[in-house]
Amino acid sequence: MSVVIDELYAGIAVIIFNAEGHVFLQQRLDVGQWGIPSGHVEKGETVTQAVVRELKEETGLDVEVTRLIGVYSDPDSQIFEYPNGKNVHFITNCFEAIIIGGELIVDPKESLDYQFFPTDQLPANLLRMHPRWLADALEQRPQAFIR
Repeated sequence: MSVVIDELYAGIAVIIFNAEGHVFLQQRLDVGQWGIPSGHVEKGETVTQAVVRELKEETGLDVEVTRLIGVYSDPDSQIFEYPNGKNVHFITNCFEAIIIGGELIVDPKESLDYQFFPTDQLPANLLRMHPRWLADALEQRPQAFIR
């Protein structure tokens, strides 16, 4: 049985590590699960502008993109069913970034919480595609993955 795709979106995801090597995760309001901060590219902006905007809007943090980790489009991992039943196929550009300023806030319209986690002690309720993105980031390979 194939899934009916309602929308196709250009997406971004951003992986941030702290000095201890812990990864910054968001507990999403819409599904209650933890994941790498992510969002949509808006009309007229670049993918890196989308990273900076999304992180500022949702966390209050200022970030600088440091590398492209990968581009993810495989329908097996990139179709997300929203609670309203809409199926969205994302083409996600996943970046690594560093925090350069701002003050962490939790946007109650988007998130329940933000925390840094050791990469070997991730929450059990992690969004299904995010372990792949994190594993790719941890490889520290110079060229981006295309999956």
